[in-house]
Amino acid sequence: MLSGRSSNSGGETPPPTSGGTPDATPGNPNPLVSGLHFRGKLPHLKRQGAAYFVTFRLADSLPAHEIARLKHERAVILEHARAAKAPLTWHEEEQLLAWYCDRVEAMLDAGRGACWLSKTAVADLVANAVKFFDGQRYELRGWAVMPNHVHVVVWPRDGHTLSEVLHSWKSYTSKEANKILQRNGETFWQAESFDHIIRDDEERVRLVNYIENNPVKAGLCTRAEDWKWSSAHDRSVRRPRLT
Repeated sequence: MLSGRSSNSGGETPPPTSGGTPDATPGNPNPLVSGLHFRGKLPHLKRQGAAYFVTFRLADSLPAHEIARLKHERAVILEHARAAKAPLTWHEEEQLLAWYCDRVEAMLDAGRGACWLSKTAVADLVANAVKFFDGQRYELRGWAVMPNHVHVVVWPRDGHTLSEVLHSWKSYTSKEANKILQRNGETFWQAESFDHIIRDDEERVRLVNYIENNPVKAGLCTRAEDWKWSSAHDRSVRRPRLT
């Protein structure tokens, strides 16, 4: 299950093999582990040992140009600040992330597209895939499967990259979901994902709360723990009952 060699029907382009990636040396580190690399047209910043806030979504959930526009606007603000030798403060960067997330979330929660993840069998498939290698290849800090997108806070373990983890999730679930839906090789996930390096425990807690309350904000349930396809629900199920 979930091998990095799974079919990539509609999924993200797999990370290059050793033959396609420059040798990682002190002067030339592997950008999939630490540094800036491009997947599609947009930059993705990686840092070895970091945890990430990630959103990936169904292919028909949002027009790609809308997401590209928002990402570009965010990147331009950051780049201008760096060029002026006045980088954004931590608080300003958090505000910029919140601005981006709120706009994307509003568009996603409008329920555009077929919303295949609203089908129980498909939502179960994706939730189980996200959790499958938790504690082995990565540590999950929080996650939620929504009708047309998925949020996670994830920390890849040593020897595994975020690109590898995302490819594993998306390639496996795209193939299996299309079987469930009786779709023949159609694109399931949008190729581009959004990822943000988490700076500290305070930001991690805030983003996990954001993820777990997304179903409530979208009107899918009244309490975070009532949404079956989330870390909030899993935690409530594991919590011992008082007698």
